[in-house]
Amino acid sequence: MWCERWKEGCALTVKVTPRASRDAVLGEEEGWLRLALAAPPVDGKANEAARRFLAEALGVPRAAVKLLSGQSARLKRFSVAGLSPDVAQARLLPR
Repeated sequence: MWCERWKEGCALTVKVTPRASRDAVLGEEEGWLRLALAAPPVDGKANEAARRFLAEALGVPRAAVKLLSGQSARLKRFSVAGLSPDVAQARLLPR
């Protein structure tokens, strides 16, 4: 599962595809959520773009989204404070 309960919120496992034409959620795959980001994977720009994109898509302040692991990998784990896994899933993948 790509979204699970974690401390006072939830944790998301995402796989980032940098240098895309636009920022978007591409869907669920094998235990992670695939994100396309326009930012390049240099100097932490893709990490910051992912953090900003997730905060906006989830409707939370940017400070609520923190990178837990995957600083230099495509597979990353983020924590989101103050948001349940059910709400996060509904906001990122509306049915």
